[in-house]
Amino acid sequence: MSCTVGIFVFDDVEVLDFAGPYEVFTTASRVFKRSAPSSPEPFTVITVGKASTPVRARAGLRVYPDYGFASHPEIDLLLIPGGVVTAELETPDVIKWITRNAKRAALTASICTGAFLLAKAGLLDGKSATTHWEDIGDLRTMFPSLRVQERRRWVDEGSVVTSAGISAGIDMSLHLVERLASRKLAERTARQMEFDWTQDT
Repeated sequence: MSCTVGIFVFDDVEVLDFAGPYEVFTTASRVFKRSAPSSPEPFTVITVGKASTPVRARAGLRVYPDYGFASHPEIDLLLIPGGVVTAELETPDVIKWITRNAKRAALTASICTGAFLLAKAGLLDGKSATTHWEDIGDLRTMFPSLRVQERRRWVDEGSVVTSAGISAGIDMSLHLVERLASRKLAERTARQMEFDWTQDT
């Protein structure tokens, strides 16, 4: 059975925050199918915006979400990337959507400043978490109930996983491939991507 990975995209999303995990999970499925062509792909990846209209990522890249909030299928792994999240933090519909889908999903994860959105949704209360090194202080100040970790590539709290900035989302996504599929598939995916997978300590 395939795991549906839903990646939230929004105006000023950091490109590698969503594109890195997108590449990891789609590559994992492609690599898997080479050795098991008759088996279902382990991951199906979709992008979700507030609506299905284009968003403009940081540096101007235009992205067309596959679905809007009202039309997407059930999500098993909810991924919340970062970037400039100021507007999203102040948009109640975004926080409600994250909260609702995190309850339904088996696993929720954030990349970089996406941790602020998870925290605003109450998903990190009393938990350890991390974010981009530049934003560690702000995360501690805004959400004092969190145990904010520095110098971590990712922090796995079971049903919620957070990663540090930008490229760390690739490391975390490979960790999630290992959790949801196998260590072997994660290693083969990293090799296919020619990516030096940095393990968390």
